[in-house]
Amino acid sequence: MKQGRIFFFGDNIDTDVIAPGSVMHLGIDQIKFHSMEAVFPDFHANVKEGDILIAGKNFGGGSSREQAPLVLLELGFGIVLAESFARLFFRNSINVGLNVGMVDPDLKNSFDDREAVQYSLEKGILKSTDGKREFRFRKPEGPLTEIIEAGGMVEFVKKQLETK
Repeated sequence: MKQGRIFFFGDNIDTDVIAPGSVMHLGIDQIKFHSMEAVFPDFHANVKEGDILIAGKNFGGGSSREQAPLVLLELGFGIVLAESFARLFFRNSINVGLNVGMVDPDLKNSFDDREAVQYSLEKGILKSTDGKREFRFRKPEGPLTEIIEAGGMVEFVKKQLETK
């Protein structure tokens, strides 16, 4: 089990909030300082390695910029969960190796914002640190899991070519 803190966000957080278009000329190591600043100033300074982002519906809508899931990786998120994802954001997340999963809306009633929890990517479980509350999430399966575990599509293809 890994451990991290939960950061809750609402519905329709688009890629321009996650990775603002005004800073796309910068490298990902600089874009991260502006991630989510429209809804959470100094967000980057609050996130630690292994934390969990949990959002509502249509997370990652808007443009299809690959920098949006990349910046969440750069910030150190262990997993990004949402009630639903925009299709292109979800595919880009898989392609860059960002752990993603689907949750039911009642998760927000099960944990508090910034609460430290334990989680298992393999089992699809979030658990309170005292072990009294547990919540399941749905993670990608089959080849999608293999791509994420490889570190994204490029690394997955490299590994496939090495075995031939």
